[in-house]
Amino acid sequence: MTTNFRRTATLCLTLSLCALIATPGLVTGLSGEARVTLVVFVLAVYAWTATGLDDTLVALAAGLALTVTGVISADALFATLGDPTVWLLICAFVLAAAVTATGLAGRAAVFLVTGARSVRQLVHLTTAALVVTAFAVPATSGRAALALPVFLALAQVLADRRRLVVMLALLFPTVVLLSAVATLIGAGAHLITVSVLWETTGHRIGFPQWLLLGLPLAVVSSHTAAEVVLWTTTRRADRRGPVRITAEQVQQHSERPVTGPWSAAESRCAVLLGTVVLLWCSEPLHGVSPALVALIGAIVAVTPALGTVRLKDSLRTVPWSMLLFMAATMATGLALADSGAAAWLVSGLPLGSTPWTFLAVVVAVSTAAHLVLQSRSARSSVLVPLVVAAAGVAGVSPVSAALASTAAAGFCHTLPASAKPVALFSGLSGVPTYTPRDLLRLSAVLGPLTAVLVLLFALFVWPLLGVPVR
Repeated sequence: MTTNFRRTATLCLTLSLCALIATPGLVTGLSGEARVTLVVFVLAVYAWTATGLDDTLVALAAGLALTVTGVISADALFATLGDPTVWLLICAFVLAAAVTATGLAGRAAVFLVTGARSVRQLVHLTTAALVVTAFAVPATSGRAALALPVFLALAQVLADRRRLVVMLALLFPTVVLLSAVATLIGAGAHLITVSVLWETTGHRIGFPQWLLLGLPLAVVSSHTAAEVVLWTTTRRADRRGPVRITAEQVQQHSERPVTGPWSAAESRCAVLLGTVVLLWCSEPLHGVSPALVALIGAIVAVTPALGTVRLKDSLRTVPWSMLLFMAATMATGLALADSGAAAWLVSGLPLGSTPWTFLAVVVAVSTAAHLVLQSRSARSSVLVPLVVAAAGVAGVSPVSAALASTAAAGFCHTLPASAKPVALFSGLSGVPTYTPRDLLRLSAVLGPLTAVLVLLFALFVWPLLGVPVR
């Protein structure tokens, strides 16, 4: 009864707010398009947070509503599907399918973890391996699925040391989520942020610039989180014992060879992936867009005699629902900015007297937002347009504020349902794993620590790399 009452009360409050916004004269300073945009925005946020409706369905319905009411044109709605960032992600998934098909990821993992001789070495070598996967596999859920066999192999080897297995179960999703900020393709939320910045400010963040800004933060936050996971889930006695992982032990849990001579397919895939990443990083030198580079790489990856995977098999790995969600939320973000709704929403907020207080509020809200919006892309589609509008009022660089918000939103470890990687590793059967209490204990330390790291980078590191605070 209490749950039904809360749902009813929330729905009534939402509808009342929509009626207040839609009625001319009750709320001043809003154009007709801004009123419609705000009503659609409020209803979408309600559907994302308080109902069981599919996130993509809600996003598409919101985009359709904005189009039917004339806030955005049909061309603007459908053009988001042709955005270069969407094509970049599609082709990146095709490349990831090629890498997965060859087993290169398993070889790389074995190369690193078999060198560990202590628990701390194992933790940080595993962390380094997971950070590297951000360059090969887009989206955190895909990286978590790719890393799962490696974890299961380590769990079997360390079966007699239960606390270490639980620690590793928590380490894998933690690092996967925090290291996503390393690359532009690390999460769909990054592409939404780039699109919103381009449409509202005219500033385009390319793959090299995102790499320059995100990789240092990913490395620092991932290895810091690794230490936090180690200290919050193990005891001193657990950390003292030696560790010995062999390639043969990992091979027992891998369908593809992890040692020995490379196959022709593995060699071709390694050269292709290395070339694509190199071209992405050197975009300022040759001027070819990352999306076009990814498309060339994807075509080579599926070409007979040159590639390692069939086209139809690689396309099955593309999360089309997520891409539709991204495209629809890009349209919503554009409507918020162009209609003036975003500027109106932030006009009455206390934005802080100094840049660091404004950024601190942005980081704090973005860090906690996963408790309300579970989808990382949804968080960025809601927060980034508002943050960009507020930054202009507060005298803060919109680029710095948007990047800080997106990076902080990468923290989503509080509950098993907060992120797909966390849910994946918490639901394993036959292997010791973490409990909700373990997550809460970790989040109590890691949440504030992650927020502080993002704030420090925004204030002191990113200005040195070309993104000033003001």
